[in-house]
Amino acid sequence: MLSALIHPQLNDCRRLFLRNYEVMINIGVYEFEKKGEQRLLINVDLYIPLAVSSPSHDQLEEVVDYDFMRNTIATRMARGHVQLQETLCDDIVREMLAHPSVRAARVSTMKPDVYPDCEGVGVEVFKIKEQA
Repeated sequence: MLSALIHPQLNDCRRLFLRNYEVMINIGVYEFEKKGEQRLLINVDLYIPLAVSSPSHDQLEEVVDYDFMRNTIATRMARGHVQLQETLCDDIVREMLAHPSVRAARVSTMKPDVYPDCEGVGVEVFKIKEQA
């Protein structure tokens, strides 16, 4: 995958990431999907300007904490059933961009257990925050 750090609006950023975060979630449009949870893999990339993410004192408060990504996902999942992976990705990316230090975010979801003949099916969204 080509890094978004080559994008002109992101070339002064560092990338934080969460890879293959496995969750059990109630997601899907079909009746059988609405009756229980299924496995979903979530990936998140956050692009944060070096000016606000370069720790000078080696302290956690100086950077965006990885827990922010996990807690944001957990909060969205707690809202209940979602029909589409597209909706879930859009919701998560919007919430990631709400963090004042995040300039851009990429979120992907994948259902690994839908078809036996492929690794999975999924959706990815990438968004850069509007600059004021």
